[in-house]
Amino acid sequence: MTLRTLESLGSLEGKRVIVRCDLNVPLKDGVITDDGRVRASLPTLKTLIEAGARVVVCSHLGRPDGAPDPKYSLAPVAKRLSELLEQPVAFASDTVGESARETVSALENGEVAVIENLRFNAGETAKDDATRQAFAGELAQLGDVLVSDGFGVVHRKQASVYDLAEILPSAAGLLIATELDVLDRLTENPERPYTVVLGGSKVSDKLGVISHLLPRVDRLLVGGGMLFTFLAAQGHAVASSLLEKDQLDTVRGYLAEAADRGVEIVLPTDVVVAASFAADADHETVAADAIEESSFGASGIGLDIGPDTAAAFADAIRSSKTVFWNGPMGVFEFPAFAAGTKAVAQALTEVDGLGVVGGGDSAAAVRQLGFDDDRFGHISTGGGASLEFLEGKKLPGLEVLGWA
Repeated sequence: MTLRTLESLGSLEGKRVIVRCDLNVPLKDGVITDDGRVRASLPTLKTLIEAGARVVVCSHLGRPDGAPDPKYSLAPVAKRLSELLEQPVAFASDTVGESARETVSALENGEVAVIENLRFNAGETAKDDATRQAFAGELAQLGDVLVSDGFGVVHRKQASVYDLAEILPSAAGLLIATELDVLDRLTENPERPYTVVLGGSKVSDKLGVISHLLPRVDRLLVGGGMLFTFLAAQGHAVASSLLEKDQLDTVRGYLAEAADRGVEIVLPTDVVVAASFAADADHETVAADAIEESSFGASGIGLDIGPDTAAAFADAIRSSKTVFWNGPMGVFEFPAFAAGTKAVAQALTEVDGLGVVGGGDSAAAVRQLGFDDDRFGHISTGGGASLEFLEGKKLPGLEVLGWA
């Protein structure tokens, strides 16, 4: 089976098209601080507008626990969408109630409405199939067809992602099609050398992707909080740095497998160690095998890769034809510990081939550090979905669209 795309839906002129986007953007005091996901939804929405569809946008935002919560309202998103589309965007103050029905029924061809946060209804994320299906049935009353374009949620069996696609004629939007094309290039015959850069806090979050990619890659660069479990697995003391003791044997297994396969695992040679987990903490750079010899002794906390490591990682990335990066190299939210992440991001913009930022914290980091999206080959909108795809898992939101 192959993915059903927009073309499979035929003419959409005059049809009510529900578009399941992922507009789960960060908000501060009701203001969007990163509109990357909103902008990523534009190609599909513009295509539908030009086709004369009556576009009904739905999404979740945050985790409001199945009940309305003003701080998770999609109203700011509707406003930003209106600005980016350069046309009015109506907003319904509920998901499937009177406001949603009236707002959708008032749409003319080429017009757009956003309905309120799907997770204001407990049926969206319910574990019980019947509860989920009931909510999907109510959503289906608002549309004639479904375009699924929220890649960040395709790994979730949720009402608007899975059950609604079983009720209405459904197809993937342009964003999902693009994401799958890129991910396919990362797993099927990637150009070599192929380098994967993994960071973030925990090894346990990346177990599946490491297992699945080790047979496919040439180099694996390890940074972020997870690096300390790798160092500890080699017998090095890591002071008070993040350490998953229950993963030490697993990591030793990865190191052995990599050696057997001829895969180069590149670990940091130096680390930025701080006195505490704070933006203004005293810090110094020490050798990766001498963390407890810093001025802070056993209480020191590693918060970034060091400059020598950052330079080595950057060289490895620039010399590759395919690079996938998921997870920051340090606590990039603190400027003193952002240099490693910035070096990796900069190198990724210089790849002569395909450089992919794997969504989640990595996408947030590149934007916070001042990089424009178009400097990268691709920035995924779905961190968790990207990882599960690369782990080889079946994603329910894709399977229901014909992807196998």
